Amino acid sequence: MVHPQYKYLPKRIILVRHGESQGNLDGSAYTTTPDYKIPLTPQGLRQARAAGEKIRCVVSDYGNSLNWKVYFYVSPYERTRSTLREIGRSFSRKRIIGVREECRVREQDFGNFQVEEGMKVIKETRERFGRFFFRFPEGESAADVFDRVSGFLESLWRDIHMSRLHHDSSSDELNLVIISHGLTSRVFLMKWFKWTVEQFEYLYNPCNCEFQVMQLGSGGEYSLAIYHSEEELQQWGLSPEMIADQKWRANANRGDWNERCPWYLDAFFDHLADSDDSADGETGD
Repeated sequence: MVHPQYKYLPKRIILVRHGESQGNLDGSAYTTTPDYKIPLTPQGLRQARAAGEKIRCVVSDYGNSLNWKVYFYVSPYERTRSTLREIGRSFSRKRIIGVREECRVREQDFGNFQVEEGMKVIKETRERFGRFFFRFPEGESAADVFDRVSGFLESLWRDIHMSRLHHDSSSDELNLVIISHGLTSRVFLMKWFKWTVEQFEYLYNPCNCEFQVMQLGSGGEYSLAIYHSEEELQQWGLSPEMIADQKWRANANRGDWNERCPWYLDAFFDHLADSDDSADGETGD
């Protein structure tokens, strides 16, 4: 059970990747259609409807919760808006507090119209350069996406703390659903959980219409390990240390710092003395 002092926090923040798009099916679509206008395929529409049913089961605790509500954020791209419309079929109007188009959770910009063969070479170069810092010609790097997602998170926290997303914060269980893109979701998690650039490089996109549930733990921290299995976290590229941290967060007190995870200290220093007395070059009086 979540402590009463955290009742104003959303119970879940759910990241949803859009359904299968024409671009996922055929990369040549980007040569004639602007990225933001790429539509879902019939399969993508079916995936979105199925995802809506699954998300409703999750936010209602499989029918055991009565006072749940959802608030949607959606990327302005055609494929994410279509995904939202299909997901919305699973919810009644009284369950939806609101929806907001949010440009900062849009897809990574790859430039304008894409030349298919040229993009293949560019993506091969990205693998050699590093996926986080490589900037597409006339487009963005993942680092650029990180910056705008960081701005979105600041706005999100203001909305949460000012109770802008609640109708009745004393009784409603709020669930935020963010319908976005693969890389944007990875960057969102990276920012939220303070993952390093090196850790980001090993992450994988969720599948089309796969969703990732950050659930509020008993101590006020969010964790992927409350809803998801260790196998799922491994499939997304989380290391054993990252998975251990997610498990710790499930019951940790909000604001605590998990010093047991190696990247907090060990990833940045070759060796740290256990105490001041044992530090090299220091002597007592």
